[in-house]
Amino acid sequence: MMRRPALLLVLLALAGPAGAAGLDLNTEGVAVEAHADDHGRGVVRASVDIAAPPAVVFNIILDCARAARMSPGVKSCRVVSRAPDGSEIREHTVKWGFFWPTLRSTSRVTLTPDREIRFTCIGGDIRACEGFWRLEPLDGGQRTRVNYDLWATAPVAVPAGLVSAMMRRDVPSALKALRRECEGR
Repeated sequence: MMRRPALLLVLLALAGPAGAAGLDLNTEGVAVEAHADDHGRGVVRASVDIAAPPAVVFNIILDCARAARMSPGVKSCRVVSRAPDGSEIREHTVKWGFFWPTLRSTSRVTLTPDREIRFTCIGGDIRACEGFWRLEPLDGGQRTRVNYDLWATAPVAVPAGLVSAMMRRDVPSALKALRRECEGR
């Protein structure tokens, strides 16, 4: 029973103080900056270059069948509804670790084909989040720079530093998995 509190203390120590800036990592071609902001939210900005055109990357990001393979913690993804303007309501089920309960997040997703996927949490357990995937064509559209930007609050009382530490851990893994999916490796 003492393992869970001990693990939580280790995670909190790794997260650092709430106002501390995150590491600017560049491992395996993924740049990530994560920190807790002045509002107690975890904030992450990340980018990766992918050897595939923006249309391929755009479609793979939106593919719910691939979500669990690409994003740590995602257990399921489904499109709840689509509006005539192309926007969607999506639901994700996530479980980040043994000390977290299974959570559901419902988001409104607005799409600019092959350029941007913008999302805002509108319901479920994770009520406060907003972010985007922005795709920048490189080399005449043969490659793509993916820029990912997110802020989120934890659905339970957890220090924002812990949320940003989880982002520093999970976002690079997700971007590397996205690159593998897009490049067919």
